[in-house]
Amino acid sequence: MNRHQDQDPWFDDDAGPLVPAYALTRGRTSSNRHDLDMITLVVTVSTGIGLSRLEHEYREIVRFCGVPKSVAEISAEIRRPLAVTKVLVGDLIDDGYVAYRSPRPMNVDSADINLLRTVLDGIRAL
Repeated sequence: MNRHQDQDPWFDDDAGPLVPAYALTRGRTSSNRHDLDMITLVVTVSTGIGLSRLEHEYREIVRFCGVPKSVAEISAEIRRPLAVTKVLVGDLIDDGYVAYRSPRPMNVDSADINLLRTVLDGIRAL
């Protein structure tokens, strides 16, 4: 009997991805072509058929965004840092597989500023 069969595997699902983030993005740390932030919505516009990118994360993003998802949700789903997710989503936008829409800028008046200050105070209190 092989003594390795009785031992636990050297990794598990909780260990996370084995490919370093910089390898996945080929060293890129940002996507300069697209203004993506945490709440930017991303939706699939083309199926992953013919997707030339081999990394699993690209296919996972295309599958996951069948309905609009925020960049933060995508990051959580693929278990990658937000900066890496932005680069991957930017690549898929360039390739025509997903589209994005950034939130509209807010019209700021005195009532909006007071509301924002109240929210900020609440967050700081956490």
